[in-house]
Amino acid sequence: MNHQPSTGNDLDERREQVSGYDVRRVQPHLRFGTASDRYAGWIGQVYAERFANHTRRRKRTLGGKTFEERQVPIASVGDYFDHFSVLELDFTFYNPLLDEDGKPAQSSFFPLQQYAEEAPDDALFLVKAPQAYFARKLYRGGDYVPNDDFLDADAYTRRFHEPVREVLGERLAGIIFQQEYQRVADSPNPDANVEALEGFFSAIPHDDVPVHLELRSEHLLTPNYFDWLEERGLGFVFSHWTWLPAIREQWKKAGERFSAASDEAVTRLLTPRDVKYAEAYAMAHPFDAPVPEIAETDQARDMVLDATALAYQAAEQNATLNVVCNNRAWGNAPDLARTIGGRILDEEEKRRTNDE
Repeated sequence: MNHQPSTGNDLDERREQVSGYDVRRVQPHLRFGTASDRYAGWIGQVYAERFANHTRRRKRTLGGKTFEERQVPIASVGDYFDHFSVLELDFTFYNPLLDEDGKPAQSSFFPLQQYAEEAPDDALFLVKAPQAYFARKLYRGGDYVPNDDFLDADAYTRRFHEPVREVLGERLAGIIFQQEYQRVADSPNPDANVEALEGFFSAIPHDDVPVHLELRSEHLLTPNYFDWLEERGLGFVFSHWTWLPAIREQWKKAGERFSAASDEAVTRLLTPRDVKYAEAYAMAHPFDAPVPEIAETDQARDMVLDATALAYQAAEQNATLNVVCNNRAWGNAPDLARTIGGRILDEEEKRRTNDE
């Protein structure tokens, strides 16, 4: 991978592209993307105005409040990839791609298939593995109950891994396993956790696509866990999220290394720290612009700086960093990507000046 510095003229060109929300060429070792994509609030920013007449409306209730969500069609994904290099698909988190009888699932398989049909040939996707196989507990009937399919390697392989590989092929850039936050009293000890994960990940296909893990419980992020990730060749997701420490602290916990054998890395900028999902959603909605209460905070500044620092660490370690931005972390994911892209270019110019 070529990480040589670019010319001054090229830097100006990249700045101009970034100012127009095109973050595909910030630096060669970076891929910018977003967590989900079909937000009507991005019309005029990422999506052409023609999609304003083709939106779907739905109601969503969070924290006792009802919000109207407007979505552009999946056919808009061509416009998306005129601005970003990778797209994280989240709907697969809620349902496997195949049902128990091996038939395509209406809510997951067919949308994935449509993305594959509508996206350009060089599009790349990060896809979330179903929570059915990685959550210790699932929310059912108003309460959290033990998950009988937790770490079921056979079901995961048949109902998700094989079909997602078949549908996306070489456009599948990675699979993200996200595990819910667990209190210390409700989870195994860290070493037992690693042992359980080893049993699962040693039994599923692991050489055909990069795999990245996001455990949302800080007490499980031990040196033994990070050593196991490196030994197994799995990636650690550096996540800016409610109950996790800052990314700079996660970097230290990880031993200042990227663990994936694929030389791929992922950072997900999801929700302000110490802010719950529903609260962040309410502040960010309708996701059409940065929200000062989120974006103009010390924490948001640190998030941008942490993502920038991680990008340069990736360059130094010859890794490709996927930077996934979420509306809730800023108010508007494209503007968050643009802000980080601009900060990275500022740092590039500063370093170039110091070298002269």
